[in-house]
Amino acid sequence: MKTLHLLRHAKSAWDDPELSDHERPLAPRGIRAATRMGRYLAATGFDVDLVLCSTARRAADTLAQVQTHLDSQAPVERERGLYQCGPAVLIERLRDLPDSAGSVLVVGHIPDLQEVALQLASGAETSGSRALAKKFPTAAIASLEFPTDHWRDLAPGSGLLIRFVKPKEIK
Repeated sequence: MKTLHLLRHAKSAWDDPELSDHERPLAPRGIRAATRMGRYLAATGFDVDLVLCSTARRAADTLAQVQTHLDSQAPVERERGLYQCGPAVLIERLRDLPDSAGSVLVVGHIPDLQEVALQLASGAETSGSRALAKKFPTAAIASLEFPTDHWRDLAPGSGLLIRFVKPKEIK
């Protein structure tokens, strides 16, 4: 069994027009949402074997906020290639994951995360899948399970969406 968690970066700031898109930090609202998500994940016993994180500052800052609440010692691989890579490239990257990693967290961006989740999830209609198809808000997380021992087996419709949580749903 493999589990994939897709975490969209939290809300970023647009205050400084001199910064490139890649260098935008989190807005205060984003910091609060990432903190809320970190607390929620900690309360659920969230743990992963590996983290892949976009090198965009807002993604790295989101991960840092979330990690302050987790006990996980999972290695983090920061990858420029996760920044606006497209869903096909992201799926190929996931297929190259080491099979020793049973659970992986990807911190990145839309539309890539949303499209990957929709492509990999089975066609089963649930409230989570309907919400995910409408919008993947900042700091939201989608988790999918795959009945396989090998990441290379990821295929369209092969996963089950087991969680789609938005920060505003967390008390």
